[in-house]
Amino acid sequence: MTMLITGATGSIGSLLLQQLTDARTSSARPAEGLTIRALTRDPSKARLPQGVVPVAGDMLNVSAMREALQGVKTLFLLNSVATDEFTQAALTLNLAHEAGVTRIVYFSVFNGQRFSNVPHFAAKASIERLIADLGLQATILRPNCFMQNDAAYFQQVLLGPGLYPFPIGDQGVSMVDTRDIAEVAAKALLQRHQSADLLPTEVIPLVGPDALTGAGIAAIWSSLMGKTITYTGPHTTTFEANLAQHLPSWMAMDMRLMLDRFCHDGMAASADDLARMTHWLGRAPRSYAAFAAETLAQWQA
Repeated sequence: MTMLITGATGSIGSLLLQQLTDARTSSARPAEGLTIRALTRDPSKARLPQGVVPVAGDMLNVSAMREALQGVKTLFLLNSVATDEFTQAALTLNLAHEAGVTRIVYFSVFNGQRFSNVPHFAAKASIERLIADLGLQATILRPNCFMQNDAAYFQQVLLGPGLYPFPIGDQGVSMVDTRDIAEVAAKALLQRHQSADLLPTEVIPLVGPDALTGAGIAAIWSSLMGKTITYTGPHTTTFEANLAQHLPSWMAMDMRLMLDRFCHDGMAASADDLARMTHWLGRAPRSYAAFAAETLAQWQA
């Protein structure tokens, strides 16, 4: 009954681990006997929920990954954006296949198949194809843009000059709360892990309830803060230049290419996408307005 979680110490992985550890004692859906391993480069520094077993490893370290995958029934595969993202995932999936891992949950991206000029989208779409080529049964999670990114990166400009600088355009982006992502991911993992039979491959879009625009998000913050928040517009080249001051140039360009597609095509969920997300949650997804109100209260506490 062993499960291996990669990306375990990141923003999604840490929320997912908490969901899974809570499930072990939940009266609603107990997961007794579940052993959770968390892949981390340095187990001594990892802050994990009680009962989660840290295992040292790196997806490019083949011998370490072989050891980490021994006895594993279910793999949660999450790769951070990197120049070797596909290589990391390909090695891990092949090693999992060789180790007899039969159940996979892969953290992909919404619109990965369409936005083929965006490097990290293209990598994730290729990884989805590899899962199929290896004959692995998997749940494919396709998250939209994270609401929490706004809290992480734009607090100072929102509170200070009153700007919303994320150039997402006016086509609509169905941003999703990371807590909803983790909740669905945990349910999907436990469903696949606990099923007596191998389940067919399934794709789950992870989306929020509203197709948000840059101006629309600025209006939400304006209403909450009692001052005018100005959307700075779809200036993706300026955003890239600002990112390049803090990130590698390849990553800044990757993000700009993504935002170009947001502005041109949007990242709006369909009615079916939202219905599936609602089904998996058992309730409506959290709205951006609710997220923003909660975030502002935390900033002002």
